[in-house]
Amino acid sequence: MFAWRGIAVSFSIFVILYSTLSLAVLSVWRRLRFSDRQYSARCSADLLFVLRMVPFVVAAGVTLALAVPSFLLLEPRSVDEPMGAVPVVLGFCGMAVLLVGMCKAATALVRASRTIAQWSSEARVIASSPIDFSPVDFSAINSISVSPSDSVAVLRISAAAPPLTAAGILRPRVWLSGAAEFVLTERELQTALRHEVVHVRRRDNLRKLILRSVAFPGMAELESAWREASEMAADDAAVSSASEALDLAAAVIKLSRLTPLQAPADLTTALVHSPAESVNARVERLIAWTERRQTLAPQYSWGYALCAAVAVVATLAVTYSELLARVHAATEWLVR
Repeated sequence: MFAWRGIAVSFSIFVILYSTLSLAVLSVWRRLRFSDRQYSARCSADLLFVLRMVPFVVAAGVTLALAVPSFLLLEPRSVDEPMGAVPVVLGFCGMAVLLVGMCKAATALVRASRTIAQWSSEARVIASSPIDFSPVDFSAINSISVSPSDSVAVLRISAAAPPLTAAGILRPRVWLSGAAEFVLTERELQTALRHEVVHVRRRDNLRKLILRSVAFPGMAELESAWREASEMAADDAAVSSASEALDLAAAVIKLSRLTPLQAPADLTTALVHSPAESVNARVERLIAWTERRQTLAPQYSWGYALCAAVAVVATLAVTYSELLARVHAATEWLVR
């Protein structure tokens, strides 16, 4: 009975915090989303992803660091007190949230693996451009360099596959259809490939998998905003001049006309997959490209995050005993 009570209380705390913080995040985002033009696309994408993850991370952290230890250390094991219906229901809700997220993530992985296996049966490596943002000879190389130790292969696939997309998490690759290669000029193809490699560098497919694993009702709109911002962030990082921006805009237009716009495959980042309104916004943004946008890109510093983490750990170390007592008092009220 002690173990079951502890499980019910822990999951109850988790789902209460997760639900409350999720509602707070949605409220804040809906009030502030119209002012996001002052931020770069990269900053907006990172901010939206962090904002989406905050409820889960905080709820899981409080549950594991405070709720579980307080119950194990302060709850008498010899007392066989009855447990009300509220913690039981909330506990099942908390378990359901985690199980649904795990199932969605597992399903997405299986579907992505099947899709990639289907593409691989007819794919072959072709010449491509290194991600050094300079003109190159396409026939001289066979992969896109991402770092000194990694490279991203570009493979040609059948016309049934998306025109241009990045797929894979552990070993990401860029997949290019023969039709897309035919309609794009060399400059357009190079900028389009850069766009996809930026998705690989930013681990956007891994972020999609993480979002699937923390699924929660009502978050679809926020996740859609993150996907659109990540596309614009990849657009910005793929071009360094007005001419390259026009090349990428032309590639987006051509590929959007090549196939009907449809939902992307699981855990992939296609160059064109969004609704028509989003594609039009990207094209207009690329046509209006300026160097000022690049200079305004934020320079992140891990020093601030490290200082904040040290401050949080120090605060917890000083007040941990008192926090455990307060959390245990709250869980006692919840059980009764």
